[in-house]
Amino acid sequence: MTLASSGTPASPSIDPAAKRPPVVLAARDIRMAFGGVVALDQVTVEVRDDELLAVIGPNGAGKTSLMNCLSGFYRPQRGSIEFLQRNVSGRPTHELAQAGIARTFQGTHIFSGMTVIENILVGRHLHMRSSVPSAFLYFPWTRREETKHREVVEEIIEFLEIETIRHQPVGSLGYGLRKRVDLGRALAQEPRVLLMDEPMAGMNNEEKEDLARFILDVREARHLPVVLVEHDMGVVMDLADRVVVLDFGRKIADGTPAEVQRDPAVLRAYLGGGEH
Repeated sequence: MTLASSGTPASPSIDPAAKRPPVVLAARDIRMAFGGVVALDQVTVEVRDDELLAVIGPNGAGKTSLMNCLSGFYRPQRGSIEFLQRNVSGRPTHELAQAGIARTFQGTHIFSGMTVIENILVGRHLHMRSSVPSAFLYFPWTRREETKHREVVEEIIEFLEIETIRHQPVGSLGYGLRKRVDLGRALAQEPRVLLMDEPMAGMNNEEKEDLARFILDVREARHLPVVLVEHDMGVVMDLADRVVVLDFGRKIADGTPAEVQRDPAVLRAYLGGGEH
């Protein structure tokens, strides 16, 4: 053992990086272009376990393009997407969903003619093992599987406090409740990471507060890393552990909400002020 000059044992050096949670999902040196328009230019973003990462930036900064690359909707021309330390670049969206990447979209991409419980059950299809013929014939093992999935869905319905509307068609619901159903369907996938692209767009303040509470509850209950694209800076600063800022397809900042708020490059690009 090495001794310090005072005669007491020296404290072992601790690498700060060793304390950080592992990286669950990462985009590394991503370039995504559409003709002559560069949507993402050498963007590297890491999502760590049990953190809420917010991605912000002006309109056209590349936020949704980044989400599309992370979820497999886009295949970047350069760079790689890594999930649980495996390169998943070029994998189709359904494979990434099966691997554990769930996503909600800016709009409500749900089935308006189906009920709340039916929409959330759609999220369980990745875990269903019964074949189409056995489902039609409704064998005993098919009934048992359906019962198991319905129990999972009922837990999500209770968690999201939508018990009273479980049998209502989603098309008859208000916008805030439809977004809650969308979140429920994503949770039904039992994801390893949750991507949320502007989940509060179009909501009033009360609906935003409700959804923000459920996002925090999801993190507390499931320790689920969340990537949130959001324009409401109040929501971002209240919820996020870390904030990445994009501008014209490039990453210009990456830090805590307090650090990002003070960053001159962010003030110039996003908040309309700062040093020149």
